[in-house]
Amino acid sequence: MPAVLVVEQLLNGVQFGLMLFLLSAGLTLVLGIMDVVNLAHGSLYMLGAYFAATVASATGSFWAGVAAGVLLTAAVGVLLEVSVLRRVYTRDHLSQVLATFALILVFNEAVRMVWGPQALHISVPPELARPVQVLPGLPYSAYRLVLLGVGAALAALLFFLIHRTRLGMWVRAGASNRSMAQAMGVPIRQVFTLVFAVSAALSAVAGALLGPILAVQVGMGEDILILAFVVIVLGGIGSVKGSLLGSLLVGVVDTAGRAFLPPLFAKLMAPEVASNLGPTLASVLIYLLMAVVLFFRPRGLFPVHS
Repeated sequence: MPAVLVVEQLLNGVQFGLMLFLLSAGLTLVLGIMDVVNLAHGSLYMLGAYFAATVASATGSFWAGVAAGVLLTAAVGVLLEVSVLRRVYTRDHLSQVLATFALILVFNEAVRMVWGPQALHISVPPELARPVQVLPGLPYSAYRLVLLGVGAALAALLFFLIHRTRLGMWVRAGASNRSMAQAMGVPIRQVFTLVFAVSAALSAVAGALLGPILAVQVGMGEDILILAFVVIVLGGIGSVKGSLLGSLLVGVVDTAGRAFLPPLFAKLMAPEVASNLGPTLASVLIYLLMAVVLFFRPRGLFPVHS
């Protein structure tokens, strides 16, 4: 197996993992701090992509589209938290699942009504629509390198906010013991709203930046939401550090499995069997990884202790 191909797929896996972290970090904060199972998180990812595609098409600027997508989705997140989620904070998880699942249906139909059933296209900025020589014999997409940089920078910023600021102290206190934090004067309601806005903004960044690579279409949030839940279970519910490690593991395993398993099976068995078995096994690798991790660490890699 050529070393160049291995490095290329490793870069792809890390890039996808960092984008998945932006989605899963917000989800694990909402679940770990607010104790809300938000199935509509993938819909915010979808809205971010649609807002970005619309503004980018209207202005001709990809980065204006990304900025608008983040701001508009954060605003939708605040409205969603104030109007719907506050009413399910004190209810059980089944009620939260039913309420947020209904929101998935509402958002999907609303997007279909506004934008139509056709997929939208976001073009890569012209200055990034070229390969960059990363290593000898390894040209790599300049746009994917930017995604790597943006994902790493936002991950570092999020860790700084959580571990080095007063807001982060409040967030960690709320995740550890909400009642005690409120008794000590932490404005829990405002913290909840801000956490949800940040969560929505991070998911919008992922949706907008992955738009040129993946299809911007109705229901695009559901598949990646499943991966996000796998990530937070792997990393530990409420743990941002665990979410980062889990995202990178899922990104690398998923990318490597889809790249290397089908050609490997093609060498070991009949072509018709390999063509079916390779992609199927590649798609379940991350679930096997989750099962192995949970067997040894049932609360995830970095559980948050209450």
